Amino acid sequence: MSEDRSRPNAVEDKRFRLLIDAVIDYAIYMIDPDGIITSWNAGAKRFKGYEEAEILGQHFSRFYTNEDRRAGLPQRALDTAIHEGRFEGEGWRVRKDGTHFWSHVVIDPIIDPSGKLLGFAKITRDLTDRKMAEEVLKQSEQQFRLLVQSVTDYAIYMLAADGRVTNWNLGAQRIKGYLPQEVIGEHFSMFYTPQDREAGEPQRTLDTATREGRFESKGWRVRKDGTQFLAHVVVDPIRGDTGTLLGFAKITRDITEATQAQQTLEQTREALFQAQKMQAIGQLSGGIAHDFNNLLTVILGNLEIVRKRLADDPKIVRLLDNATQGALRGVSLTQRMLAFARRQELKSEPVDIPALVQGISGLLRSSLGPSVVLETRFPADVEPVMADVNQLELALLNLATNARDAMPHGGKIVISTRSEEFQKGDRPALVAGRYVCLSVSDTGEGMDEATLASAMDPFFTTKGLGKGTGLGLSMVHGFIAQLGGRFVLKSQKNQGTTAELWLPVATECTAALVADEPVAPDVPRLCVLVVDDDSLVLTSTCLLLEDLGHRVVSATSAFHALEIFVGQQDIDLVITDMAMPQMNGAQLADAIRILNPTVPIILATGYAERLEGFAAKLPRLPKPFTQLSLVEVIASAMK
Repeated sequence: MSEDRSRPNAVEDKRFRLLIDAVIDYAIYMIDPDGIITSWNAGAKRFKGYEEAEILGQHFSRFYTNEDRRAGLPQRALDTAIHEGRFEGEGWRVRKDGTHFWSHVVIDPIIDPSGKLLGFAKITRDLTDRKMAEEVLKQSEQQFRLLVQSVTDYAIYMLAADGRVTNWNLGAQRIKGYLPQEVIGEHFSMFYTPQDREAGEPQRTLDTATREGRFESKGWRVRKDGTQFLAHVVVDPIRGDTGTLLGFAKITRDITEATQAQQTLEQTREALFQAQKMQAIGQLSGGIAHDFNNLLTVILGNLEIVRKRLADDPKIVRLLDNATQGALRGVSLTQRMLAFARRQELKSEPVDIPALVQGISGLLRSSLGPSVVLETRFPADVEPVMADVNQLELALLNLATNARDAMPHGGKIVISTRSEEFQKGDRPALVAGRYVCLSVSDTGEGMDEATLASAMDPFFTTKGLGKGTGLGLSMVHGFIAQLGGRFVLKSQKNQGTTAELWLPVATECTAALVADEPVAPDVPRLCVLVVDDDSLVLTSTCLLLEDLGHRVVSATSAFHALEIFVGQQDIDLVITDMAMPQMNGAQLADAIRILNPTVPIILATGYAERLEGFAAKLPRLPKPFTQLSLVEVIASAMK
């Protein structure tokens, strides 16, 4: 019976041995109690490199590195297996060819039923590929960690699934002001404004990232010192292999300066656009005014001559006077257009403010509309001021329009004056003397301190895109300063605005000088060369000169005028239009001076032009002109 029982055991042992020998992914072999190798399978041969005949009878410590053998690791592994019933570990082992591989080792003691140690079963697995992958991953993670930690322009940190901060980089420390120990473990909602926390923005951020796989937005965040910054935020959820939410990766960038720079750029672009628009409108206005001046020159000149010749008929004279008054209104309109276009020279003269305001009251009231009440408060003894009438009218219209816009639901505008005398040093911006303060006050929305501080800056406007140029107040400021006065704005939020124009009082001598009636001087009969490319203006000018008794030669271009000048030696005076094609009046004057430097030349122009050289010294005849103006400028030129 014992032989029958032994045969199945022998068969089982043989099968087990065949099984072990067939395993090639594991080195499975036996060692005796002293560590001597007693068996060797195909797996051990494959990745350790030894044939069975080479390794049987050798001590298993030869697979260890020199360092591990000196440290006694082989014997320690066996002792651990004996005392604890098992040894398991990982470490570097050595192949036959001397190369190293990373192995996972399990050693189990073999003990017979009586408790005697028969040896050890040793299973080794080659994990080199996994180890190298782990090393690469570890190195990559370390490099990534160093990279993240060294980034200072971005706050990069992790959140637990409940929103608590788990790490903190230098960028987060720099941007938000917290040290790692101050913030790790705290909820990230501490970086939000109180309003956003109350509105539930932090939790909404995490919910969106969880639901949509990403959250991105811009918003205000709070630093440790309480200051706020505009942040660009990205939050990504981090999930495990099973899809479990582990936490969130959060990247925050401070975009305050970049946003402000972009806004400044956009404002500058808008200012440039407005400036270009104003320049185009100014050029258009100047061109239209120039053409109107030519037409008005013709109309006024002809009316003046007709009035002289029909002076005996009162009815016709009355009609001519009415036509002249209409033409003079056209002159006033063109002067305002030229003032708007900045193509008119300032003409300081004594101005009666109540009369000036009365003269434009109709235009003011029609501009303000029915919801705005206009009130004037002038003392009986208002002193005249030195100013340019057209520019002062334009300034008042501009200020009144601004006041109207500040009262969208209606209100009151008060235009008033008061006089004051300043000693030297009283007002740094003003010289000593007497001034009249012309003020425009409204009951509108008013301005806060920041808006008031920028109100007179060029291109600054609070009216929104396309509703204001931002040039009005700066133009008023420049105009008043040019007159030797001062422009002052006073305002408080919800308490209205007062604009003060401090203008120098006209002295008695200047007032008397202006009050004197001009007397037409006596001028001898002359041969006058008149040059103008506009045939109507040319004809009208010639008629006015002939009516004065002068002999007139006309030319429709500068080149034609030079031909006449060269061929006719008795020309006493040249009157030329400034704006002509191919060769303008200034260039014609230079050419005539070369031919005959003693001949007087008068430039006729509809607006102020900046001239240089010889032309800048020539007398000017402003269009539209009367016969008296013509007489005066000829007398001046012939001195």
